[in-house]
Order: sequence, then C-alpha cells, then structure tokens
Amino acid sequence: MLINFSSSCTCPPFSSSSSSYILGRLSNSKPPYLEFPLRSRTHLFKSLSPSVSYSSSPSSKTKFLYSAATRVDIRSWALPGFDLGSVESVLEAAGVLTAIIVVHESGHFLAASLQGIHVSKFAVGFGPILAKFNANNVEYSIRAFPLGGFVGFPDNDPNSDIPDDDENLLKNRPILDRVIVISAGVVANIIFAYGIIFTQVLSVGLPVQEAFSGVLVPEVRAFSAASRDGLLPGDVILAINGIELPKTGPGVVSQVVEIIKHNPKRNVLLKVERGKEDFEIGVTPDENLDGTGKIGVQLSPNVKITKMRPNDIFEAFNYAGKEFWGLSYNVVDSLRQTFMNFSQSAGKVSGPVAIIAVGAEVARSTVDGLYEFAALLNLNLAVINLLPLPALDGGSLALILLEAARGGRKLPLELEQLIMSSGIMFVILLGLFLIVRDTLNLEFIKDLL
Repeated sequence: MLINFSSSCTCPPFSSSSSSYILGRLSNSKPPYLEFPLRSRTHLFKSLSPSVSYSSSPSSKTKFLYSAATRVDIRSWALPGFDLGSVESVLEAAGVLTAIIVVHESGHFLAASLQGIHVSKFAVGFGPILAKFNANNVEYSIRAFPLGGFVGFPDNDPNSDIPDDDENLLKNRPILDRVIVISAGVVANIIFAYGIIFTQVLSVGLPVQEAFSGVLVPEVRAFSAASRDGLLPGDVILAINGIELPKTGPGVVSQVVEIIKHNPKRNVLLKVERGKEDFEIGVTPDENLDGTGKIGVQLSPNVKITKMRPNDIFEAFNYAGKEFWGLSYNVVDSLRQTFMNFSQSAGKVSGPVAIIAVGAEVARSTVDGLYEFAALLNLNLAVINLLPLPALDGGSLALILLEAARGGRKLPLELEQLIMSSGIMFVILLGLFLIVRDTLNLEFIKDLL
C-alpha cells in the first residue's frame, strides 16, 4: 500500500495486485495527505477545525499533522523524531495498518474470486516469505518487508498448469471485469473507512472541541528546562514574552515553539494559568546541537473536548456521513497541496515506521484518535492508489483505459512488464529508504546515537 499510504494493484503484467505505502506530510499548513489527530481533535461540524497535537519540545519542532486543515498535524513529525511509546500502543498501531492492508487486498481477492477469476497468491508484505499456508489452490503468506501486500494471479506464471487461453485468467477477461478487480481494493478501503467512522459514532461518539485562549502543556519531561524552571503538566501558557496567545488556531502552538527555538540560553517569560491562578514563570531554553532552543515539553492547543452522540440510527448515519465527507475532503485537499508544493513536501513523506510511530502516539491518547487514524489511513490509501502511477491501482487502470482507447489492443507484454516492474522497484527502494530514515528518527534510536 504505498502510503503516502497508498495501496496498489499491480495486476496484469505482474499478475498481482499490490499495495504499498508511503505517508506524506506537509509542514504546518493545511492538510497534506493524511491527518491524524493526535490528542484532542474535533470533527463533525468543525471538520476543518484544528485539533491538535503538536509534539513539542521545541527542539523537536512542532509537528503532527497531517491532513486536515485544522485538525491534527501529523505533518511535521517526520523530521524531528518519533516516540514509539509502549509496546501495547505500537501493537495497536501496527494492527490498524495490517488490517487496512488486508482489507485492501481482500477487495481485489473477493472481486476476482466472485467472478470466477483464478487467484494464486494473497500476501501481506513483500519479499521473502516468513509464514505461509495453502488453501483452495491459493498461497496465503506473510512476508519480510512491511511495505504493503499483493494478490497474485497466475496469468504469466511459468509454473502454472492453467492453459494460457483459459477464459478465467484475469488477462483474458473483458475490460470491465478487470476494472472491477483492480478498483475493488480502493472501494474496500472506502467502505472500511465509513464503517470505522460509523462504529465510532455508535460506540464512543464524535469529539467536538471548544477552543480557549493559550497553549496547553500536557507533558513536561523530567530534568528538562521547563521542569527545572517550574512549569508543570496541565499548565496553560497564556502569553510568551509579553505576546498574548489567542484562542487556539493553526499557528498558536507554532508561535510558542518558534519563540523558544530562537532563544536558546536566553530567558523566556511565560504567563501561565494554573488552576484558577495566573502568574509568570521565566524559562531558559537549553540549546540543541543545531543551535535552536528547547524546553522539553509537549504542547497542544487549549481545547475542551466533548462527545456528540446520535439519538437514533438515522442521526448516526447523518453524523457518520458528515464526518466521512469532511475527512475525505481533507485527504484530497492535502494531496493537492502536496503536489502543488512538492519541492517543499517531498522530504516529508514517511513510510511504515513513521506511520506506526504516529499511530502509537495516537493510541496512547484516546480511542477516538485511533478511530480517526484508521479512517484517515484508509482514505489516504484509497486516494493515493487512484493516481495513474506504475505499481498503483491507478497505474493498472490507466493501462486498461489505454487498451480500451486502442480498440481493445493491449500494449506489448514486455512494455507493460517494464512499466510496472520499474514502478514496483521504485516503490520498494523508496519504502526501504523511508524505513531506514524513519527508524533513525525514533527517539530511542536517537538517544543511542
């Protein structure tokens, strides 16, 4: 599934439908591809409202964004550093990612099987096989590289005993049948995303946030500058160096982070609200290796989250529909912005390690965040896979549409294989690069280094 998170169906030439992912983020603007709310978040009637969770030790820059215009920004976390947190939260995030891959590939698999098209493989991951079993002439496997998954077809398999002219080989089916198989993965992810949102509406309700002035300090690291100078978890920063902070907005956290970053070893005056008291605290940021300041806190917009629950099943469908379309708009708009600012956003694309790190942090915050994380990941995967690029579902669809435009004449098999194989190789190399880069950005790896 590449994510940006994308998933792909590499169908005919490779006789496989594959999915891969590479997650993208922007920095601190509107939504890049995905937006994963990280701690508090708001949806529904405020679908584009900011939501939160900036990681912040200013040293770690502000991040999180992703996608939605005003919700959480998963965007910037790639560069600064990731914190995997507890094993349980990592497993939850990895489980979400695996489920999304399985759903995507199951879409391809079921669309083919229900039409009587021969399927030979169903794999989660790429590369060497770690575990497998066979059932009904299909090999099911888990593979070494967690870069997506694929459904394999015996069309051009030299070891297959199926005649080359068998009408139930995918390559011999009418164009419409093949289009259905290739697009089924995207459809499956869209349905799954809606199902996740609907489940959230019924089970825990949709979070709606009310904004207040200032920036919340949810966490203060031990032995940090903030801890040393008296800042406590739960404090609200109302002003910094005499600059009053407004009600939460896209730039309120960034404003605090930037001032701290630009004042290493210089006193920064914070007006703080603690309980019912307001007072001032002077904090002297420590200096990072790159010369920027850091105080060792996590910052987030100062919002109060309430839950909106439906009164009946019809209202549940209404809430879920609004949230679904709001998230879908965020994902599409994020992708548009990413391509419009590609030179700036290319370096902020992330792979499975970063995605799991983000998911782990989301899982540690609230169950609401995990629901939205899963829904956004599904929608991101669906949208990215529709792009007409080799190794993605959209690339395979483009080849089929070209075949239709040529009056049913296919491109030479060698040319199709060259196009798709080059795309798959690029995805694998990019995925491996991102895994290495994002692994080096993990907090505990950085501490070791």
